[in-house]
Amino acid sequence: MVIPEFLQDLIPLVLALLVGVGIWSLLSLFSATKIEQGDRLKKLASKDATSSIESNDSKGGIFKMLLKTAKTLASPMMPSSEGEQTEIRKELSAAGFRSENAVPIYQGLRFITLLIFTLPAIAYYVSAYGLTYDGLKYVIIFSAIGMYIPKIGLWYVRSTRQEEIFLTLPDIIDLLVVCVESGLGLDAALRKVCDEMKDHAKVMASELSLSNFQLQIGRTRKEVLRDLGERNGVDDLRGLTTIIIQADRFGSSIANALRVQSDTMRTKRKQMAEEKAAKCAVKLLFPMLFFIFPGVFIILVGPAAIKMMMSGAF
Repeated sequence: MVIPEFLQDLIPLVLALLVGVGIWSLLSLFSATKIEQGDRLKKLASKDATSSIESNDSKGGIFKMLLKTAKTLASPMMPSSEGEQTEIRKELSAAGFRSENAVPIYQGLRFITLLIFTLPAIAYYVSAYGLTYDGLKYVIIFSAIGMYIPKIGLWYVRSTRQEEIFLTLPDIIDLLVVCVESGLGLDAALRKVCDEMKDHAKVMASELSLSNFQLQIGRTRKEVLRDLGERNGVDDLRGLTTIIIQADRFGSSIANALRVQSDTMRTKRKQMAEEKAAKCAVKLLFPMLFFIFPGVFIILVGPAAIKMMMSGAF
């Protein structure tokens, strides 16, 4: 299907619009940089300016510029409803990104990757095919790829982090049981576990460190534990915090509840390992069929075939 010629005349207008958007983005970035430079000069001119400003600016200048660019370009991609922003914030929190600017930076990165994939696609396919079905099809495909690359990266970081939490959680619970049974309170046991497991379970150690800090600033234990379970998105951790809250509320033994939870998680982890082991035979079938069997066949049958060809059997 070919679009009429008067629509093909819109190609220069589309390209001009895209160039205008790029120029506007660069001007916005430069203006933000100039404002920041003015603020720096004012700080340096004041009496309270210290050398730490220069050291901080010299360390991550390029990274800060990229973050500012992403935040500047985030406005077209920001969700309109508060519910969608909350869902994105939960996904970023589960991946370990909990800054106030995490959502604008993430949406800005999505917009940047969209431009990176869309503009070359428009420049090549529209100029080659025109505003036809084939040209627009490829532009839409590349635009979708650019939109979903940051989402795929976020999914990978979140799933890797959650898997690490799941695998190290039974060891955390066992050490917590030992600390509680030795006479330590729950808060002191959490601090001890955080100190002992900071090399073996870095993610959980950082989460427990944040929980200990929240307890020190005056938040209640119930709020801290509930926040620990919700912000990571791991069901087992959420169940663990719920059990601790209920045991603390009703006055039952926390050590027994933790021991039962640890045994349940170890059983679940063992079942997952057995499931992956059972899938290995099926997963190895196609690599063996296409890569191993041809080589074995050539090695075993090749010499006999050569002898038969030399003897004139064929």
